[in-house]
Amino acid sequence: MAVRVVAKKVGGGTQDADFVRVRACPDPQDDTVTLATIERVVERCRDAEDELSEPDWFVKTLVLEQPMSMDAALGFATRYAERKGIPVVYAPPSGAGDLGPSR
Repeated sequence: MAVRVVAKKVGGGTQDADFVRVRACPDPQDDTVTLATIERVVERCRDAEDELSEPDWFVKTLVLEQPMSMDAALGFATRYAERKGIPVVYAPPSGAGDLGPSR
């Protein structure tokens, strides 16, 4: 299965119901180190029979603020997505800088 890697700002809307999200920020103690967070995000309705129910987003953290280059984080996320059959990985736009806290 081919996985698409899409550059997208954190917090932007998405039409995908299952995706992997990569976030990165500089280490507060050492700005030469990048900390990566990788999450699987799934949209599910609480009540499948109720068409008016609002969907919920479930987030499973795979990697939390670990020292990792963006290339390594994207490689990890892409391999995970391929293995799990997830069609898309959202990555920060290049040069986005600090993308904020992962929590």
